Amino acid sequence: MANNFKKRSLFLAMGIALSSPMLYAAEEKKDDDEEAQKMVIVGSRAAPRSISDSPVPVDVISAEEITASGSSDLTSLLANVAPSFTVNEQPISDAATLVRPANLRGLSPDSTLILVNGKRRHRSAVITFIGGGIADGSQGPDISAIPATALKQVEVLRDGASAQYGSDAIAGVINFVLKDSSDGGEFIARMGEFSEGDGDSVMLSGNVGMPFTEQGFANFSFEYNDREDTIRSVQRDDAAALIAAGNTNVANPAQIWGMPKVKDDYKLFANIGLNLGNDKEAYMWGNYSQREVDGGFYFRNPQTRSGVFQGPTLPDGTATILTADLTPGATDNSACPVVPVVNGLVDQTALDSLAAANCFAFNSLFPGGFTPRFGGTVVDTSLVMGTKGSYDSGLTYDISVGLGRSAVDFSIRNTINPSLGPNTPTAFNPGSYIQLEKSFNYDISKEIETSSMDGMTFSAGVEWREDSFEVKPGDQASFEVGPLAGQGFGIGSNGFPGFQPRAAGVFTRRNIGFYADLETYFTESLMMEFAVRYEDFSDFGSTFDGKISGHFQATDVFAIRGSASTGFRAPTVGQSNVVNVTTAFGANGLEDQATLPPTNAISVQKGGKPLTPEESTAFTVGAVLDFDDLFITLDFFNIEVDDRISQTSPLTLSAADITELVNQGVGDATSFTSVRYFTNDFDTTTAGVDLVVSYSADMFGGKTSYNLALNHTETTVDSFSPDIISNVKVELLEKGVPEDRATFTMKHTQDNWNLLTRISYFGEYFEDHLESEAFPVYPSSEISLDLEFGYNVTEQLKLSLGANNLLDEYPEQLDDKYSPASQPSSYAGVAGAKYAIKSPLGFNGRFVYLKANYTF
Repeated sequence: MANNFKKRSLFLAMGIALSSPMLYAAEEKKDDDEEAQKMVIVGSRAAPRSISDSPVPVDVISAEEITASGSSDLTSLLANVAPSFTVNEQPISDAATLVRPANLRGLSPDSTLILVNGKRRHRSAVITFIGGGIADGSQGPDISAIPATALKQVEVLRDGASAQYGSDAIAGVINFVLKDSSDGGEFIARMGEFSEGDGDSVMLSGNVGMPFTEQGFANFSFEYNDREDTIRSVQRDDAAALIAAGNTNVANPAQIWGMPKVKDDYKLFANIGLNLGNDKEAYMWGNYSQREVDGGFYFRNPQTRSGVFQGPTLPDGTATILTADLTPGATDNSACPVVPVVNGLVDQTALDSLAAANCFAFNSLFPGGFTPRFGGTVVDTSLVMGTKGSYDSGLTYDISVGLGRSAVDFSIRNTINPSLGPNTPTAFNPGSYIQLEKSFNYDISKEIETSSMDGMTFSAGVEWREDSFEVKPGDQASFEVGPLAGQGFGIGSNGFPGFQPRAAGVFTRRNIGFYADLETYFTESLMMEFAVRYEDFSDFGSTFDGKISGHFQATDVFAIRGSASTGFRAPTVGQSNVVNVTTAFGANGLEDQATLPPTNAISVQKGGKPLTPEESTAFTVGAVLDFDDLFITLDFFNIEVDDRISQTSPLTLSAADITELVNQGVGDATSFTSVRYFTNDFDTTTAGVDLVVSYSADMFGGKTSYNLALNHTETTVDSFSPDIISNVKVELLEKGVPEDRATFTMKHTQDNWNLLTRISYFGEYFEDHLESEAFPVYPSSEISLDLEFGYNVTEQLKLSLGANNLLDEYPEQLDDKYSPASQPSSYAGVAGAKYAIKSPLGFNGRFVYLKANYTF
């Protein structure tokens, strides 16, 4: 680790050197106009307005505020500064390990619409089959594909906006505004490591603006990341027992909990604009990103893992291991010697005798068991281009087309296809998911002069979209039914079986939407906005939604605002059609759980129906106090969502169910113990309050700014079907993320230095440890302190030293507090997780970093 860290130190030094004045002609960096940053385009179809004049709550987060952290992942950076936005680590969560789900206002990740420069961002190909309750089954955009250096500001609209923007805007809208400067730029090099000596990382990023002819700009951003994994495990009880019995081949720890390893993480973004004259312009932006993720998985015990190691129990109660007769044509292992487990160890003499009888057991290859490593490569690309301007009549227009693609190519290694016996590979490509989205938008807007009203603006538009979700099959060995399947050995790459050809295909949906928006001032102080939207989908029909919002300026400094709206979220094409197998803890320990389309015969037998849109009704009411240096907003919100989409709880498969699956061609169904499917089967009410206070003044010999943001959100499950959704699932939906969240940020700038301090508070929450209803965890509240000190060496070069979680806080330890009588020891011993793994604080401790910024 030390040598690796030294190499990264050299890499950092090279990055700083490349940013030196010897290579780039420095010119004075233009500071962002603070007033301009208070202008937002999200939430209104009319001209941009200030956040204090907006009828709905909008947070504006500057690029400087976002990047003042040791993290390089935009999802984590945004969670640091937006209290109603929550994300946690996903250490062993199948596909969610590759693209972490995040929540706004306690709703699912795909209930928040993501925009870039006001245009809809495409979804990730990853469906989070394991997502901590609220995020289970969600499929939202991958915002971590956006480099932070590409951003001018981020606008967080905390209000339902489906009537304006369409599907997914139930919780709100996040708009990422790209930098558009035509000169200057910035290069950043950062190196960091956790205090436990692992997880060291290097980031190089930059942004360059240049002219695009004399009438335009071309702004380019890049980011490169490389991050080692972390280990926050204790030894599992069963692994410790094997070692105590004399098995010297068991790893310590046998199972790794921590951040996955990320390598070859490249992000490129371009934003181009051209003034065409006559109040017209053309624009284009696009991105390419890729990263490879490699994370931990569950330990396969060499005596108890069914389908691999565990054999039948003898009449006298003696355990045995699973053996196979390798004789061609053999249908059972009756000719093989019995290999018992004696005093906690496999009988080595009996194991050695298998070869002479032409028999085999995986204990000869993996005497200490094995722990798969799961991951994949994520590639994200997009291109949006269009033109906007105005006609001679004063009618403005915006015409654009967009293409977005996300692909995830899964991989699993250090595992086997048990049914292939000793000829099995140990690394597999289980297949790929690809999400492809195409769009066309035509928007118009016109200011209308009337004798009775001022500032009336009418807007309208049409949006056409085509979404497709493709499943590509895995390599043959990842799903193959090998010759030992009939002798009790599992089928497919153990832990994540490959996608079979029968599950492969391209599933497509098209929809078209029309909207109209009217904004006007009834008086000098009262502004109202009305919006309606109609959308028709090729697979489930149409929706109609509306919104009314208003802003009343009571005095020069005090205003009241509010909105009421209906909204919807269309089920994704992937949610309606995907087939997947996930390894998770169930009532009988580690088991394979199949996720099937809701229209599959087994799903229908257990209550499955075709998915329909979620429908919401929401209102927000708030107040704004705007003094020059003091800005306060207080907003109450209530969101009722009917027919919410999520996965059912695991439903046990009977022998008849398994037979039915086999008859459908699901050859590996014999290894399934339960099934889940997507359903519209519960209603919720989410209510809460947001308080934001900002203050800045000259003090302590410099300029100091303070920002306090508080969020309290409560979710109540109003109705559900207890036969397919358990009480634990309900508790996850209600308490899976903290109800209370707060951040307090102070920044002081003086002479050549600045100091940023951020305190984050996370309230209590609920965790179904190991995604199992058998291990409930109720962590207490958590507090984190971040600190960054920056010093301007020259006008262009700034060095910063910082720490995330400076006080080295950790979430709840799974110690004796979680030691019910039904368990031999604490939860930590069950699978080796030392801490609550869904903590928004994270469970890696203090992260210290050094950062260099060079501007020109």
